[in-house]
Amino acid sequence: MKKDFILNNKVDTSSLEEALTLIEKSRYILIVTHVNPDADTIASALALSNYFRENRIKHKVFNVGTELPQNLDFLNGFDKIIHELPKFYDLVISVDCGAMSRLGFEIPQGIPLINFDHHKSNDHFGDVNIVDYYKSSTSEVVYDFFKFNGLYITKNSATAMYVGIYDDSLAFTVNRCDEFTYDKINYLVKCGADPSKIADLLTRRDSLAKYRILPKIFESLELHNEGRVATIYARPEWFKQTGASLLDTEVALNMVLSIAVVKIAIYFRVSNGKVRVSLRSKEKIDVSDIASLFGGGGHLNAAGCSLECKDVFEAKEIVLKEVLEK
Repeated sequence: MKKDFILNNKVDTSSLEEALTLIEKSRYILIVTHVNPDADTIASALALSNYFRENRIKHKVFNVGTELPQNLDFLNGFDKIIHELPKFYDLVISVDCGAMSRLGFEIPQGIPLINFDHHKSNDHFGDVNIVDYYKSSTSEVVYDFFKFNGLYITKNSATAMYVGIYDDSLAFTVNRCDEFTYDKINYLVKCGADPSKIADLLTRRDSLAKYRILPKIFESLELHNEGRVATIYARPEWFKQTGASLLDTEVALNMVLSIAVVKIAIYFRVSNGKVRVSLRSKEKIDVSDIASLFGGGGHLNAAGCSLECKDVFEAKEIVLKEVLEK
């Protein structure tokens, strides 16, 4: 029977206990980060990984792709993330995966799965689900797991969790940040996380290629519905011309959303033969509803999906039609 932990008025703490029991009984754990990884999935994984390593629990952190956010290379264990599945594992822990498809592979039958997440669209696909969509990040959910079970948080795990919360909350600006988030941040600092150093490492190591491709993306900006909806895209050849990575361009969407009149911002780019679509919104405009129409999901103000289209222009036409009809 699946058990869920959702931190609101009703808390099923048995899922936290059951997760720890599964971890303690396992012989080899596979921690899985989601496809097209961001800071929260990597940081959540490494927070757990550092605890496992310090306690001699055999494990690996896995990502199905080959491109990781290089601005996270200062996190302990980053260089040990693998991209090929090990031959043996008897427990899977997914972090920040809103759906089973986000793992990027199929788990063999009979292997239990612990699902750590904070996405509203999470369909509770694990055998144990520790899902709290009121939280700013999955790193904050992982923190709850540590604290509830009385697990010691070292400097390495504290730094990882701080990074995940900082990045996924857009530097503590999203409405899912509350007084409890700041209590957690304060505790992580006490455990050794260095706020100024982390901010410097995350925000002041951009590639030159990033500043070559961003002007091209901003040239694609179009405003719709009297400026309330903004769209941008990146063409595949721009990445070849500039040497930029997909991760170099993620900041563009939030910059466009910062335009005063814009309420919804949408970004289109090609990845792995599909068009990836990211949606952001202000106020209480639920963009996860739009993403879910195309098999995606996310949060109230941040969501995404992928479309099988010939190019970004076809995808733009399809998605924009749904957005403008809402």
